[in-house]
Amino acid sequence: MFWLMLSKPGCEMTVEKDKYILLADDDMEDQEILKEAILSVHPEMTIQCVWNGQEALNYLAGCPSGDLPSLIVLDYKMPVLNAVDVLSQIGDHPLYKSIPKVVWSTSRQPEHIRLCMDNGADRYFSKPVSQAELDQLVRQLFEIRGGATRH
Repeated sequence: MFWLMLSKPGCEMTVEKDKYILLADDDMEDQEILKEAILSVHPEMTIQCVWNGQEALNYLAGCPSGDLPSLIVLDYKMPVLNAVDVLSQIGDHPLYKSIPKVVWSTSRQPEHIRLCMDNGADRYFSKPVSQAELDQLVRQLFEIRGGATRH
C-alpha cells in the first residue's frame, strides 16, 4: 500500500528519503501506470505525484533538506513549466544536485533529449509501449536511484 498526495504545496510527509519518488506528469493514466509498475517491484516506495512543473518546484521548495525525494521523474511536456524549465531551476541547486533526475516522455525528438540532458537530467526515457519496456524502465530507474553519487 502507498500514500499518494496530489498537488500539495510543500513536503508534509514523513517517510524515509530513500523510499520516495517525486513524479511530475500531467497525464493521470501515465502516473498510474508508472506507480503500479514501481510498486509491483518495490511496494515499500511512496510516490508523491504532482501535475506540472510548477507544482514540482513548489513541492521541492517546501521540503526540509532531510525529506527530499531519492529520485525525481519528470514528464517532458507538462503545462505551466515543462521538464526543461524544472531542470534548469533545480539542476545546480545545492539541495537538489545529488538527487537523480530523469525525464520520461512520448517525445523522441533529439532536441528535447539534448535540452533535458544539458539542463541536468541523468537520463531521458521514451514512455514505454509494452509491459516489457515498462519493466525495463522501472529496473533502470532503480539503478539510477541507487547509483546517485553526485555532490
